[in-house]
Amino acid sequence: MTAGNGAERPARTGRRPGQSGAREAILAAARARFADIGFDKTSVRAVATDAGVDPALVHHYFGTKQQLFAAVVELPVDPEATLRVIEAAPLDRLGETILRTVVAVWDSPAGPGVVAMVRSVLAGSHDPSLARAFLLEVVLERVRRRIATPQDDGRARISLVASQMIGVLVGRKVIGVEPLASMSAADLVAAVGPTLQRYLTGDIGQEPVSR
Repeated sequence: MTAGNGAERPARTGRRPGQSGAREAILAAARARFADIGFDKTSVRAVATDAGVDPALVHHYFGTKQQLFAAVVELPVDPEATLRVIEAAPLDRLGETILRTVVAVWDSPAGPGVVAMVRSVLAGSHDPSLARAFLLEVVLERVRRRIATPQDDGRARISLVASQMIGVLVGRKVIGVEPLASMSAADLVAAVGPTLQRYLTGDIGQEPVSR
């Protein structure tokens, strides 16, 4: 494990663009980098150096850094499409839009893959630091930037949203708590969406400390 200062690791000797096993080497290097220093401090070039490949090969196999992270955490969907929908929502409807959009993914054919990833985290067989970084640094970071103010960086608000979404997912898809598990998406959004909206833009009972 490296120190969390984003320093480059020593390059492995020799490049192997296109060679068999390069994709797996990139995934292994990215997994280690993301777990060590998070999403923001990890660069595609550093991952390529660790894997002993050209950076162009990383883009060839995985596209963007965000898509590479999605592959590392074994997310069966491209998060960009979901994030575009959320980003287009008006600020006063952000809570319900987040919930509606994410529930649609859970209930889609890709949903079982998402649930399987959550189960593996809960079982301790999946690195929780990767799941945490993906949730906070990729999925919710753009939302945080929208709601941040000079007095409130939005981090406490985003963590509350994350906790609510994790609870709904576990109750609905992992444990199967009724009637939550069989509740329609519309009813779920009507019940939980206002809570998410309060977390994002309303009174949360304290003055969050900005960084």
